[in-house]
Amino acid sequence: MSTAAVKTTSATLSNLQAAFQGESNAHARYVEFAKKADAEGFEGVASLFRAAARAEEIHAANHAAVIHKMEGEPTAIIEKAEVRSTRENLIAAIEGETYERDVMYPEFIKVAQQEKNSSAIRTFNFALEAETEHARLYTEALATLKTVVPKTKYFVCAICGYTAEKLEAERCPVCNNPKEKFEIIS
Repeated sequence: MSTAAVKTTSATLSNLQAAFQGESNAHARYVEFAKKADAEGFEGVASLFRAAARAEEIHAANHAAVIHKMEGEPTAIIEKAEVRSTRENLIAAIEGETYERDVMYPEFIKVAQQEKNSSAIRTFNFALEAETEHARLYTEALATLKTVVPKTKYFVCAICGYTAEKLEAERCPVCNNPKEKFEIIS
């Protein structure tokens, strides 16, 4: 194997590890944010945080599967979540999702494309699409935070983590999973 091939593989593997670490921590953080939202009476926002936490867990599992396929071992150090007010937690979530959508995943996809790693491209694209939707949902929740929204059902695709308020299509718009396979989170 050439030095270039080794370098290429390690760059994708490094990006997968970084994504696994980020998604694992986002899952833990959103679980804590949901508890805070519930405590503050923002049941609808708490539902959203729980749904996004589940989606992040799915992303981490998808990244881990590709890491294993590349003969690596997924590792994550779970940091203590910095929980503030629900308003501040939404702002932090928007910033994190926006970074992943605009910077992190596009860069990781570019490297995986250069390395022709279709499994990494797939898992990164799944996460990118879901993070795009999370940023939108969090932005809407922040804009309507003063409105009382009861516990809400969200639908999370068990394959790619896509998160939706309603299931209008017969299949996931990202991975084509049938709607019957979506998890309902509230």
